[in-house]
Amino acid sequence: MKDQGRSTRRRTGGRRRPKRDKRKHELGSEPTETQVGESKLKTVDARGGTTKVRAITADTVSIATDDGVVAADVTNVVENPADPNYARRNIITRGAVIETSEGTARVTSRPGQDGQINAVLEE
Repeated sequence: MKDQGRSTRRRTGGRRRPKRDKRKHELGSEPTETQVGESKLKTVDARGGTTKVRAITADTVSIATDDGVVAADVTNVVENPADPNYARRNIITRGAVIETSEGTARVTSRPGQDGQINAVLEE
């Protein structure tokens, strides 16, 4: 089992070999980088017999306002504190500031985990 982040070499320079292979529940996956575009979803098996819905691309957002929830269209990503390159590549993550038909909004959901984009309007 190759540990994530642990060197495969010992202090002496010798090779550290795994005692066993990874179990299925120990496997990781690549992050789902949700982009702006026509809505496309993907379902993935999760632990406990459940499934996760991942948003590959998304074009609509549910914006929470004082009056209720408003559906809006996403035009592009203004900034993303997770990574400046994400804003350039139009990748939406939690905390990203997006430009919508209602104005600029900050994403509060995790589109790669939830399969939808929820946001609050920026002042």
